[in-house]
Amino acid sequence: MESVTNILESIAGVIWGPFVLIPLLLGTGFWLTIRLGGIQFRTLGRALRHAFLDHPDDKSIAGDISNYQALTTALAATVGVGNIVGVATALSIGGPGSLVWIWATGLMGMASKYSEAYLGVRFRTTDSKGEQAGGPQYYLKRGIKGPLGKVLATAFAIFAVFASFGIGNLTQANSVATNMQSTFHVSPIASGALMFVAVGAVLLGGIQAIGRITSAFVPLMIIIYIVGGIIVLISNVGEIPGALAMIFTDAFTGSSAAGGFIGSSVIMAIQYGVARGIFSNESGMGSAAIAAAAAKTPHPARQALVSMTQTFIDTLVVVTITGLVIVVTGVWDMGRDNAAIMTAKAFETGLPGQWGGTIVSLSIIFFAFSTIVGWSYYGERALSSLFGRAATIPYRMFFTVVVFVGAVTELDVVWAFSDLANALMAIPNLIGLLLLSGLIARETKAYLKFDPKLNKPVEEVEAFVRSQQMEWK
Repeated sequence: MESVTNILESIAGVIWGPFVLIPLLLGTGFWLTIRLGGIQFRTLGRALRHAFLDHPDDKSIAGDISNYQALTTALAATVGVGNIVGVATALSIGGPGSLVWIWATGLMGMASKYSEAYLGVRFRTTDSKGEQAGGPQYYLKRGIKGPLGKVLATAFAIFAVFASFGIGNLTQANSVATNMQSTFHVSPIASGALMFVAVGAVLLGGIQAIGRITSAFVPLMIIIYIVGGIIVLISNVGEIPGALAMIFTDAFTGSSAAGGFIGSSVIMAIQYGVARGIFSNESGMGSAAIAAAAAKTPHPARQALVSMTQTFIDTLVVVTITGLVIVVTGVWDMGRDNAAIMTAKAFETGLPGQWGGTIVSLSIIFFAFSTIVGWSYYGERALSSLFGRAATIPYRMFFTVVVFVGAVTELDVVWAFSDLANALMAIPNLIGLLLLSGLIARETKAYLKFDPKLNKPVEEVEAFVRSQQMEWK
């Protein structure tokens, strides 16, 4: 098994290296930022307001869940172990400078997230059960004509199914069981059985049940984690200026934590920053477009702006809290082997008693469980695009069983596999975003000129869509 892990890590190292996925991810995000006129900077306020304050309840709007529920479903799938353990791993290997590259991935990723969500709604279709179906597996095929689009769509769907069992299931279930055992002395078998029942109950209700559950507890769990982190930062306020200086300096000069010559350590900071950035926010992977496609929205741009805020919340808020707490408290150089406990150790320095470790453990448990629920929908939709709705029930049953397996199994090889699956998902999607960037930019510019405040009535938006002769409804 160790040899398999080494092989997977070697392949992932090449793909995640400086010549393949890193330039493709950052380059695509930068290109889309230019094409969309810096949409993540000039519309963020309106997007946040529309996501959290505007909740139109018009039954005539196509979709299965509200735009807010689509956002929380995407947040459920992305705010997971990557926000806690993933960030600690990046800092322990790449040094504090990795945080800068995580931020860069997040900022550029907001344009990528907008674009993939736009296409997810723009090219969605209605399946045999009357539910909305969309995502890269649809817009790559429908938006890019000819064999190339079909190949990209099929490749994405296959890798998304595999990723749903890696990043979205086994690793998360194992993290829940490990923390339940260390914090509450619950055996992995009991944790696995509990998750088996809970996940199975949620999946029986489909996307509507997922949307209701994530909209209820995802915001609460994020707030608790952020408040705990802010308290730690306040208690170490004097260390913040030095920590920020170290973070920005090490991003371009390298850190002793990475080892080797300076150039190699800078490359490691970039590599692990970008890799853990996408592991955390999934921008460019195309997964969130699957949730966006289920949203009730009169125009793709509205839901795309809502989806864009997910990357902001995940990376520029939650990940920033984790990274700053780790650096400010000085635990970032504990070593890779201690990455799993690094964040808990940092929280313990600023919170009384056992509260720090408890908050981190509970956050990992709830973040990981929400990721399992969100990714179950992504994998289901990807598989359905390949084999039809008949594959839905077998997938849900098998996915639920795998949750138990993840809870009771050591998963070093799965972590290596997850990094590889993430990369292989992202590549066809990023190619598609580049090829379809002109359509996204053209239609976005037209819509924001028509409805700059995102508050036009549904009837006016529908009339606008007809006037633009969009092949979408």
